[in-house]
Amino acid sequence: MNKSSKYRLFTTVLPLILIMSLLPWMHSETPPKSVIQTPPAPVNPSASPEAGELLGFLAGLSGKSLISGQHDYLESPDEFNNKLEKATGKYAALHGYELGAINGQSPDTIDRQRNAVVHSAINWYRSGGIVAMTFHENLPGTAPIWSNVSMSLSQSEFDAYVTPGTDQYNHLIADLDQIAGYLKQLQSAGVPVLWRPYHEMNGGWFWWGKKNNFSALWDIMYERFVGKHKLNNLLWVWNPNAPNGYADAYATYYPGADKVDILAADIYNNDFQQWYYDSLLKLADGKPIAIGESGELPNPRLLAKSQSKWVYVMTWGKMLTENNSQRTINSFMNADYTLSRDDYIQLVDKEAVAAGNGLRGDYFANRELEGKPAFSKTDANLDLSWQEGTPGEAVNSNFFSVRWQGRLKASGTGTYTIKAVADDGVRVWIGGKLVIDSWALQNDTARTGTIKLKENTFYDIRVEYFENKGKADIKLLWQGPGRPEEVIPPKELFLPD
Repeated sequence: MNKSSKYRLFTTVLPLILIMSLLPWMHSETPPKSVIQTPPAPVNPSASPEAGELLGFLAGLSGKSLISGQHDYLESPDEFNNKLEKATGKYAALHGYELGAINGQSPDTIDRQRNAVVHSAINWYRSGGIVAMTFHENLPGTAPIWSNVSMSLSQSEFDAYVTPGTDQYNHLIADLDQIAGYLKQLQSAGVPVLWRPYHEMNGGWFWWGKKNNFSALWDIMYERFVGKHKLNNLLWVWNPNAPNGYADAYATYYPGADKVDILAADIYNNDFQQWYYDSLLKLADGKPIAIGESGELPNPRLLAKSQSKWVYVMTWGKMLTENNSQRTINSFMNADYTLSRDDYIQLVDKEAVAAGNGLRGDYFANRELEGKPAFSKTDANLDLSWQEGTPGEAVNSNFFSVRWQGRLKASGTGTYTIKAVADDGVRVWIGGKLVIDSWALQNDTARTGTIKLKENTFYDIRVEYFENKGKADIKLLWQGPGRPEEVIPPKELFLPD
C-alpha cells in the first residue's frame, strides 16, 4: 500500500474511531462501562474485607435479583426465619435481628437475649447467610419498655441528648458502649453486619424522629463505633420510612454520603409506589438501595420490571404469616427473581470461582485415581453431596475418585483442627504434611488432624477421595484461633499457581 493510500484509509477510519469512542458518553442515561463496574468502597476506610466484599456483592446485584430477608425479635431470634423455611423449604438469604429491649426485661435477661442473638447471627453467617441488625433503643437513661422507644420528644429535649457534657448525652454514650460490646463479638467472629440504627427517622413515632438535627445523633454513633470501638465489620444502612402521609421526604434527614453505605426504605401496606423508589435511588447516587422492612411481600415480577435496583427486602417478624397468605409466601420465595439463602450461596460461590477461588478437582472414572481424569472443574469448597447420583456425566455414580488441588490461606496464626467427613475414603495434605489418612470404606465418618498455620501464608493443599457404592459425599472443615468449626470457605481457598 503506497503512502497516499495509507493516508486516505487513515483519514476515513479515524472519524469512525472517534465517533465509536464517544458513543458511551453521547447517551446521557448510560455511563461508561468502567463506571458501572466499579464497586463502591465502604464509608469506613478501615472496613473489614468481609464488609467490603458484601457491599461489593450488593452493588453488583443491583438490577439483577432481589435478596429475600426475614426479621426476628430479640426474645426469639430464629422463630420466624425457621417458620419461613418450614413453610417453603427455603430460608431467606438475609436474617434480620433485634438488639433493642422493649419488654421491661432485667439487665441480666437482656444480656442473655442479646448474646443469644449474637450466637444465632454467627451461626447464620457461617451457614452462608447475610446478617442485619436493628436497634430499637429506648430513650437513654429510661426503662427498656416500648413506650420509651415510641415516645414523643420535643426538639429542645432531643438537643440535650446530642450535646456533649449533658447527663442525657452521657446516658446515650453508655448505651452505645454497651451495644458495641455485642457487635464486637460479631467482628471477632468475622461477621459483617448490615447495621440499621435509628430507622424511620422521617416519621414522628420514635424519640429520634422528625428532628431537624437528626444527623448529629447519627454522627455520634458513627464516630463512637468507628473511631472509639473500631467496629470495622459494619455496613451503615440509613433507613427512613417511605415518604407517605405519615413521613417526610427523605433528604432532610440524610446524614451524608460519607457516613452511609446503603439506603433503605420501610414500605408497608403494599404501598410500593414508584416515586418512593425513584427518589431514594436518586439520593443514593450509586449506592445500593433496599426495602428495609415490609409487612407484605412484594410481587417480584413487578419489582423486576420497574423497581429493579432494590437489592433486598426484609419482611417484619410475625407479619410474614399475619399479612401474607401461604400462596403469596410460596410464590415470592420460588420466584426466579428472588434469592433464597441457597441461591445466594451458589451465586457467591460462582463469583468466588470466577475470581480464582476454590480448588481444582480432577474426577476419575475409577476408584484408584488412575489414568487421565474423566473431567476437571473448579469446586468453590468441599461441601459436596451427590447422594446416590453422579458428580458428572463422564463418571458413574459408583466407583469414582477425585483429587482436589490448590492453595489454602489461614486468616489467623495458630493450631488448626482439620476435619474430613466422607463416604467413603479421604486423604488430606496441607503444606506437604499428611494431616488425615482414612483411605477406607466408611459411612460419613469424621476424621481429624491438626496443623500449625501462619496468618496470610499460602499452603499447598491436596485432598483425595474415593466413592465405592451407595451414598457419596465429602465435607472439609476446620477450627482455628478465634473461630468455631466451619466448612473451609471459598475465600480461604485458591486455585493452583
